[in-house]
Amino acid sequence: MQNIDPIWLAEPASIIALMVGIILYWRFKRRFAVAVLLYSLLAYSAAILVKGIFQEATFSDFRGIVGQNNHAALGLYYGLQTVLLEVGAAYLVARFAVSRGKMKAQDAEGYGIGLAFWENAVLIGILNLVNLSADYAILSVGGNNSSIAQTVYNAISTSQPSLFWPPAEALPFIGYALLERVTSLLFHFSWGLLCLFAAYYRRVGLFLLALPMGLLDFLVPFEPVLGVGRFEAIIFVLGLIVLGLTLLVTRGIRTQLAKEKQAAAAKPAV
Repeated sequence: MQNIDPIWLAEPASIIALMVGIILYWRFKRRFAVAVLLYSLLAYSAAILVKGIFQEATFSDFRGIVGQNNHAALGLYYGLQTVLLEVGAAYLVARFAVSRGKMKAQDAEGYGIGLAFWENAVLIGILNLVNLSADYAILSVGGNNSSIAQTVYNAISTSQPSLFWPPAEALPFIGYALLERVTSLLFHFSWGLLCLFAAYYRRVGLFLLALPMGLLDFLVPFEPVLGVGRFEAIIFVLGLIVLGLTLLVTRGIRTQLAKEKQAAAAKPAV
């Protein structure tokens, strides 16, 4: 009985390392309070929970109505959920935290990173690492004499046969997966930063700019049509555009915050 190639473990491990490294950098070099991580968890988990319940209740009926190959309709189905729930929840939680003095404008970058952390490092990274490690261990120990190992092998062969690919074939797809997580980081960082600035400075325009960023998920049904490589390249370029636009429109705010930080650091202690 063939085992999965352990090289696949490098994918979730790399994602986790990347996100933890970014948080540690921001914690010691910039600003990243524990409260920001907790509020970003609240925003992300609430959105994902509601999305899961909504999709469980509506997806089968919706796909039956529009058809399985109606990529545009399915794209709107996914995209609008992300717009209203993920970006919307990020803004509502930011307003709640700001109104109670738990987050400030200086926390905007950390808030965006926090949103990305919960999706990439936890929901995708840790869960995938645990699942892959468990499957690898079962197939390693069980061999051909275990009914559990045979069940796991049959399930993987049906749902994820790529896990049995040799490293030369697996590496490009691991690279695509890592690129997708970087793209996710760019989008979550951007709309998280905009939502907190919008809540703190009461600038609705920044929130309205963040909302359409959730339409990234509109492209999800088109992946089989475009091919993995082209799809990942397109959304990565969109992520760079979104990040550039975010940094451009918030340049004045970020410059002012940097000046205030420098002034506070230069002020002699009393």
